[in-house]
Amino acid sequence: MRVLSGIQPSGALHIGNYFGAIRQYIALQEHNDAYYFVADYHALTSVRDPKVLRGYVFDVIADLLALGLNPDKATVFVQSDVPETTELAWLLTTVTPMGWLEKAVSYKDKVERGLPADHGLFAYPVLQAADILLYDADVVPVGQDQKQHLEITRDIAERFNHIYGNVFRLPKPYILETVAVVPGIDGQKMSKSYQNTIDIFDDPAVITKKTKKIVTDSTPVEAPKNPATCNLFKLYSLFADPGDISEVERRYREGGIGYGEMKKRLAETISATFATARERRAEWAAHPERIAEVRAAAADRARTAARAVLDRVRNACGVG
Repeated sequence: MRVLSGIQPSGALHIGNYFGAIRQYIALQEHNDAYYFVADYHALTSVRDPKVLRGYVFDVIADLLALGLNPDKATVFVQSDVPETTELAWLLTTVTPMGWLEKAVSYKDKVERGLPADHGLFAYPVLQAADILLYDADVVPVGQDQKQHLEITRDIAERFNHIYGNVFRLPKPYILETVAVVPGIDGQKMSKSYQNTIDIFDDPAVITKKTKKIVTDSTPVEAPKNPATCNLFKLYSLFADPGDISEVERRYREGGIGYGEMKKRLAETISATFATARERRAEWAAHPERIAEVRAAAADRARTAARAVLDRVRNACGVG
């Protein structure tokens, strides 16, 4: 089964990225033909400094490798290293109705938040469709917030197939229903856009500083608390082992545990969870030539797969 997904290089990866996507990537590489890409074309809608973008791309590759993606098991490549992507995006654009793009949730959401509505933002779902269809992906690991875009991808593929014949494989979403939205330090969904993240490779001292800022209510230490409504407990439950979670949940309901203690426990648990990955991250960053080798080899594999699909598409619509 071919698995494909991408992640934007628009800043440091945070624990929401890990639980929402990267953890799935690592698991799925074991028994599948896995393709994971760094979506630098997509990032151009928000990152306009070339030096910064190149730095982000390097960082994301290093992060993914440090967290456990194995270049011998998964193809970890950069979107712009496969120029076939943009050609396919144009071919898909010719069959995509404007109304589908106007209804895209991410477009409407960003416009409502006052972000400029350039064509890159508007056409985001078409480029995403090219990303997926170019590799004959069977399944695409996505968060709930990206499910609509995958549905648009399937719609575009079906429309293209209706016009030109059976050209594209229809991908299916792979969503872990057990993965809840990871709350940020302000209680909203953790997102770089909201500046409320705890980054995976933050220094332990920074993690401690950020956890102290997590918003809580004024319930005193001795009073019972509801763990189901506490974002601090939700974050802790993502990291701690079942025994610790049960013990903390009991103390919440009985009273006797304060938010200060919980923030300390959370910071220590996050730091410990990623301690080994931080060491691997430092090793990768110290040898950029190794990352360049991984990137080049992955680009070759990705382009070979992409070329086969694009040749099929070009032939179907008469431009090849």
